[in-house]
Amino acid sequence: MSERAANSPQPADGARARHRGISGRLVIATHNPGKLNEMRELLAPYGIETVSAGELGLAEPDETGRSFRDNACIKAMAAAKGADQPAFADDSGLVVDTLDGAPGIHSARWAGPDKNFRRAMDRIDLLLRELGATSPDQRRAHFVSALCVAWPDGHLEEFEARVDGTLIHPPRGDKGFGYDPMFLPDGFELTFGEMSSKEKHGLPPHGLGLSHRARAFVKLAEACLEQP
Repeated sequence: MSERAANSPQPADGARARHRGISGRLVIATHNPGKLNEMRELLAPYGIETVSAGELGLAEPDETGRSFRDNACIKAMAAAKGADQPAFADDSGLVVDTLDGAPGIHSARWAGPDKNFRRAMDRIDLLLRELGATSPDQRRAHFVSALCVAWPDGHLEEFEARVDGTLIHPPRGDKGFGYDPMFLPDGFELTFGEMSSKEKHGLPPHGLGLSHRARAFVKLAEACLEQP
């Protein structure tokens, strides 16, 4: 059940209302190939049939929210209504402590219309250096992933998680996408850009569920995909 409904009446016995299970085909509300691949890999073990918003020819809605969660819901609701099917969306980004949380919900915009994330990573490094942030403790950051599943009737399921780390430069690795090559997760010697998909977001028992998206997905799976 959406946390937006947290103030709605609760059952008299105090029991939590049940989450809604996901069944049938699910629209993945993204036009980002890297994100689409990750989301399909996360869903694959559950046998969920998927189709992307891009494959259906659905337009990308304006992301006017003020948080990752807001924007995930905007994308999921737009796809659910456009396809008249349940839709699954992620909104995620990089939050840099020394930059007061930037780029945050504008992470994709920093890469520009040509999606040049190498340029965006260079920009972040330049800004940090201009602020004298050269030591690891001054280059702390975290990735956030907000997931939302929306149904055409307006029901929402929302989940959020993060992974903490340090930013390095120059970036390392050509795997993953976005800011992965400059993000070194705590406790690891490889950046997300150097990790295989299994190392980055493989789910237990075969993986560590390390990434922000994998951690949020574990919550989603427990609520909506692993029902008795």
